[in-house]
Amino acid sequence: MNERFVLRYVKLMSGQEIDIVIENKKIAEITKAGEGSGQQEWNGSGAYVSSGWIDMHVHAFPDFDPYGDEIDEIGVKQGVTTIVDAGSCGADRIADLVYDSSRAKTNVLAFLNISRIGLLRIDELSRLEWMDREKVRQSVRAYGDVIVGLKARISRSVVGENQIEPLCIARELSRETGLPLMVHIGSAPPDIREVMPLLERKDIVTHYLNGKENNLFDADGKPQQVLTDAIERGVHLDVGHGTASFSFKVAEAAKRHNIAFNTISTDIYRGNRLNGPVYSMASVLSKFLCLGYSLEEIIAAVTTHAADWLGKPELGRIQVGDIANLTLFTLHNEPTVLTDSEGEQRVTDRVIQVKGVVASGEFIECEIRA
Repeated sequence: MNERFVLRYVKLMSGQEIDIVIENKKIAEITKAGEGSGQQEWNGSGAYVSSGWIDMHVHAFPDFDPYGDEIDEIGVKQGVTTIVDAGSCGADRIADLVYDSSRAKTNVLAFLNISRIGLLRIDELSRLEWMDREKVRQSVRAYGDVIVGLKARISRSVVGENQIEPLCIARELSRETGLPLMVHIGSAPPDIREVMPLLERKDIVTHYLNGKENNLFDADGKPQQVLTDAIERGVHLDVGHGTASFSFKVAEAAKRHNIAFNTISTDIYRGNRLNGPVYSMASVLSKFLCLGYSLEEIIAAVTTHAADWLGKPELGRIQVGDIANLTLFTLHNEPTVLTDSEGEQRVTDRVIQVKGVVASGEFIECEIRA
């Protein structure tokens, strides 16, 4: 976008109306509403603007079925300007993901699966020989500008008979490479009480609000000691909604006990985008509005909190001179039924509706709603 483009009458989270002028891909000016000038404009009256949403857990490698999708279908078309692929690819295919990302409008970062085969199979940690340490190190050296961490899916269907051993290998690789872990939790074995003590500061536990038996809350909804201990160590809590990993009941218990998310992510791929229960980032964020979190808390989870974890503060701010990555959205008042991964439903009268994005300076209009 070389011409001056104005987002006019957009609201910051504070409610203040402003104009944002974009030129040569960058934010050129932030002015009082109505005072920005440019050759083109978008009237954002009634719309909020935030820094571009960041989804910390997606699957954006369409070659892999069922856990794959096209980058822009789960990125800019969802109102998300930066996605972090959560271990779709291991060393065997990470180069292909990087190539695909170079042709997309969405910014792409990635967690490298510690299994070289990645999600070619969904039991990718069931054979120890697929965890090739040297190939992990080579990939990190080759694609260090894209790889932000290592991914280990630690649940029964993935690890098979290996139980906790793949996580021990992941921990060693994390120390060797200096990269944090994102750890998927799910059904036992291994038991969650074995998994959580291996996580360290800045590691991410994703699916922390899942409703499976092997979860982080007891039968009364109280957080288990391994969870509170992990929070004290600085372990990062990520939602990772997904097809089977978000429970309203668990999320309500977490809120009662003040166990708040650090980041909200979708774990989106083609199947749960088209058929639910995820559908879109807007839908997932609307569920947290329904749970009683403030709009400010929710948007921070997909902007500043995610950007801080990534060590890329420019992705979480609106500042003159930065590359323009912005999300434009409204609050829409309409009775809507929201469904979690357990089939439980909640009815809300307020949902988030995406209107458009600016991705690397390019304005893209979209209409994604809960």
